[in-house]
Amino acid sequence: MADFRGDQAAGLRRLFGRPQLRVVTFVAGSVGVGKSVAVANLAASLAALGREVLVVDENAKVNVAAYFGAVARYDLQQVIDRQKMLSEVIVSVAKGVRVLPAARVVSQLASLSAAEQGTLLESFGDIGRPADVVLVDTSLDHPLGFSPLALAAQEAVIVVAPNGASITEAYALIKKVSLAYARRHFRILVNKARTASEAQAVHDNIADVTQSRRLARLDYAGYVPLDEQLRQASRLCQPVVGLFPESPAARAYQAVAGELLAWPTAGAQLGGLEHFMQQLLHLSQRMDPAAIYA
Repeated sequence: MADFRGDQAAGLRRLFGRPQLRVVTFVAGSVGVGKSVAVANLAASLAALGREVLVVDENAKVNVAAYFGAVARYDLQQVIDRQKMLSEVIVSVAKGVRVLPAARVVSQLASLSAAEQGTLLESFGDIGRPADVVLVDTSLDHPLGFSPLALAAQEAVIVVAPNGASITEAYALIKKVSLAYARRHFRILVNKARTASEAQAVHDNIADVTQSRRLARLDYAGYVPLDEQLRQASRLCQPVVGLFPESPAARAYQAVAGELLAWPTAGAQLGGLEHFMQQLLHLSQRMDPAAIYA
């Protein structure tokens, strides 16, 4: 079993060269838990707190930009193919929030040629204004079984709904990633909870089983309640924190965003996003899909 965390630390500490930069990846064990909606609303909440947010979106179909009423026309792959500039691919969806569509690239990081890797790294050398927080919205069907961005990020948040299937799949994902890639820490965000006590119970149940089997340590990231105003905002392609800022869901996202900014981070060194991408490419080439599917 390889330890994929140690050799990523130096690259992550250099990421963007901003002392308080946070890289947080959101994953899920199953569809329908509201992961992308959560990422969009947390991005808006962080921006409202004055942070510059970059969302790296691995999803080809339902993407984060759509939750802001924006259209992501291009993909990072077109930068590698030298068809587009990075500035043309990144979508500014709201004040303080940018989205980088990367579905095509992330699915084939391990197979990029040396020339393609060079182009990718070069493109990130001039990303424009730096970010304070990077949120990664991962795809559930990554060919490597788990996104390398989720392994490389400082924090991996698993979004869970309070139902048996979602809880079972979340635990299965934790088990596979812990055993295959030695990821030993996750945070749990409970979505669509009816009450705070229900959400806490979901986390506690998963954490107790995970800890008893010595797989990983789970921390509680908070919860988002069932809220008709959240559904209405999503239908209108707007973050609930902007459309209905006093709604229960908006207040919950604001609380989670505030907690996220207080999570401990490793000290950052001078550097840029290209350093992170270099480490990410190295990690992708070491990942063995057989490990997680075994």
